Amino acid sequence: MTALTTPHVDIHRAGDRLKTRVSWLDSKHSFSFGQHYDPDNTHHGVLMVNNDDIVSPGQGFETHPHRDMEIVTWVLRGSLVHQDSIGHSGVIYPGLAQRMSAGTGILHSEKNDSWRLAGAESPEHAEPVRFIQMWVLPDESGVTPGYEQLEIDGELMRGGLVPVASGMRKHRGQSAIGIANSDAALYVARMQAGDAVTLPESPYLHLFVAEGEVTLEGAGRLSEGDAVRFTATGGQRLSADAPAEVLVWEMHARLGG
Repeated sequence: MTALTTPHVDIHRAGDRLKTRVSWLDSKHSFSFGQHYDPDNTHHGVLMVNNDDIVSPGQGFETHPHRDMEIVTWVLRGSLVHQDSIGHSGVIYPGLAQRMSAGTGILHSEKNDSWRLAGAESPEHAEPVRFIQMWVLPDESGVTPGYEQLEIDGELMRGGLVPVASGMRKHRGQSAIGIANSDAALYVARMQAGDAVTLPESPYLHLFVAEGEVTLEGAGRLSEGDAVRFTATGGQRLSADAPAEVLVWEMHARLGG
């Protein structure tokens, strides 16, 4: 992993994302994913996947494998059931951060069927689940698979950029799930109209507008689904034009040379 030093701000609009649509899934990809491959759009910093998924009730991703990847899932609305081959099973919902370390290999499924996990007496719901799934490479390959989740809603209610998932030394002891990459951290901000945050200064930043509208200093208005890739810059002011939720990756390395 190496770092570049040429300042650059690159805006990617929501409508330009790669798309996968089937009967039960509406998925929008910020980077190359699955059958969608663009050699000029494979990652930013150490972030390889930023998928914006909507899954219909009772449907989802059947059991499938992963290896040597840190996978962070952030639910925006609805609920998502996670089950894996190392014994974890639970419901992920807004405000609950989740990380799965694939390591030497793990099988898992993700479905919009939380009523089934709760039991037959739980009423079936008809709400789609929308979540952002993000992948970063770990510092080391071949580690033992792992899982962590943490309720972080209280911190988000206090405002500002909240570290949600991090492997960086500066976040040790804070309320953030750990990831096995010492050069990366994910922040989330829930903003009301008129709120503002200052972006970190970092060799690489990835800003994703998950909900609402914001204005980025020097770049103008960003809408839901828009993303910005920063290189060798940061410190810009981000203000909310309406209630909004943003996800920000701070990264101090990149993949490749």
